[in-house]
Parts: sequence; C-alpha cells; structure tokens
Amino acid sequence: MEFVPLGTILAIMPWNYPLWQVIRFAAPALMAGNTAMLKHASNVPQCALAVEEIFRASGFPSGVFRTLLIPSAAALRLIDDPRIAAVTLTGSDQAGSQVAAAAGRALKKTVLELGGSDPFIVLDEADLAAAVKIGVQARYQNAGQSCITTKRFIVVESVFTEFQERFVEAVRALRVGDPSERTTQVGPLARDDLRDALVQQLQRSLAQGATLLVGGERRPGRGYFFTPAVLSGVEPAMPAACEEVFGPVAALLKVHNANDAIQVANASPYGLGASMWTNDLALARRLAPKLEAGFVAINGRVTSDPRLPFGGVKRSGYGRELSEYGIREFVNIQTVWIGPARS
Repeated sequence: MEFVPLGTILAIMPWNYPLWQVIRFAAPALMAGNTAMLKHASNVPQCALAVEEIFRASGFPSGVFRTLLIPSAAALRLIDDPRIAAVTLTGSDQAGSQVAAAAGRALKKTVLELGGSDPFIVLDEADLAAAVKIGVQARYQNAGQSCITTKRFIVVESVFTEFQERFVEAVRALRVGDPSERTTQVGPLARDDLRDALVQQLQRSLAQGATLLVGGERRPGRGYFFTPAVLSGVEPAMPAACEEVFGPVAALLKVHNANDAIQVANASPYGLGASMWTNDLALARRLAPKLEAGFVAINGRVTSDPRLPFGGVKRSGYGRELSEYGIREFVNIQTVWIGPARS
C-alpha cells in the first residue's frame, strides 16, 4: 500500500485565526507531498502574504506554497481548473455548501471545517468552579469569534442556579478593551456588520422569551465593541441556540437530567465540538458517543491540538485536519499488488 500525494490543494481560509488556520491545513498537506495554494479571507491580505514568506524563508522550494490574492468568486471558478486536485475550506456552512457543490461538479476531494454551536454540558457531579472558569474562557476567547468556542451552556436543573450565578459574576469581571493591552480579556469584533448581526440575534432571542442577565451593549468609541452578554431562559429553537452566534454572547439552557442534556445538545444543525462536565467518568464515557460532534472534551474545553484529529459532522462539515488522519486526507491510498513470478 502506498500513500501518494494528490497534487495541488486549494485552501480557502478564514480571517479569525489568520495564521494558525493556514498552518494547520498546510503542514499535513505538505508533509504528505502535496503543494498548496492559499485563497485567504479578503480582509487579511498581509497575513496571507506573510504565511507564504514563512514557508519560503523556511527553505521550501519556490512554488510549493503560493498565496492568491483573488476574490471568492474567482476561487470557486478555480476549483474547476484541472491543476487543482482537491479543496479544503474553513468557514461558514454557507460557504462550505458552495465549495462542496463546485468540487462535486468537478469530482474533487474536499475537507470542510465549518461553523459550530458547541454545547457545554454541566451535570450533577461537576466541579462548578472549574466549569465556570473554563466555560467563560471557552465562550469569550477571541471575543467569541471562533467556530470551536462554546456557545450553548446546557446545565441540569439541580446545579443550574449556582452555575448561573457564578457564571454571571465571572462575566461581569471580564476586562473589555484594547486587544494590544495585556490585561484585556475581550477585544472588539472584527467588523461592524458582524456586530449588527449579533445584535439582531440577541434581540430576536429576547423577543422569544430569553432574559438578558448582563452585557449585550454596543460600546461607543473606536472599535466594534460589544459587551460580553449572558442570556438565560434560552430554548433550543431560539436564535441564540439554533444559530451560530459569532460573538461574545453565552446562552444558558436548563434541562432536567443528563439524557435531556444530550437531546438538547444534539438539537442543532451543527456538530463540531462538545464539552461535558462531570466527576462521574463512567457516565461521561457512556454519554460521549451519543453526542453528535466530532470532538468531545470531558472536563475541559474543545481546542485544536496537532496530535489529535479535528473536524465535525452535520453542518459543521466533514473530513479531518491534524494528526495522522489529517495527513492522509489528501493522498491516494494506492494498493499495489504483486503477483507470483512466472517463467
């Protein structure tokens, strides 16, 4: 059996982690023997050029990794080019549908790492102090602008009130400000249209019966700031729970028991990551396979680690990045059979 590189891989990458997202695709693809072409987000052209320079300065031969400063429509047309062997995209599920359709017409392999609405399940036997600390970090990192940040906090009723009180207190203490300051914990959103969309999701959830416990305001001045918000009384059909909320808003959902928590967690079109908090590890092992997610963290937060495969199911995409599985996504697993010698 031989693992033969496919050729040139076209990567369409997002702006929210403009260096790391490219490296996590490029390292496995190049290690497998492929070459790469990067179409980065239009608002991070300097990062796109910097990554190409990093590979060049590291000694890679000229042309092994190239950056294309082209619009999204041109990237979709490029998929049909016979010199492109396969495509990988990290972005929204809408963008993933467009890329998958274009690649499907050309019969080319794709890996899609798309949006998420990751659940954070807190059960009876959980360490609430640790769950709150990690939960706040997981939700508000990068101002909530990440596909793998926790978005829905699904908490059993026996500990819901205490968890909510601790969580709100921790969110109130977050330091919002200039991201270049070391003491800042939550910076601004990337664009004003993203903030507008977040406000609309918040308002629609409130109109459907959710309660705003803290934050949720545009902060005046330079930068697209939105104060970290917590919504309680959230139901699965509300925008804060059924849509991807790409900003610093946490949705708290109360459930009766662990089985209800699994049902609510799976009541989402997304299936990227999930966290479960309980000191009953036997229970966690029984419940984890029932979660419709590509990554399940027990008593920790979902994060990408080069040693572990990463990817989702449902509208969060398919295929895996990182680890040995990521290296083998863009190869031809070629069977070589040698028959008996004959005179």
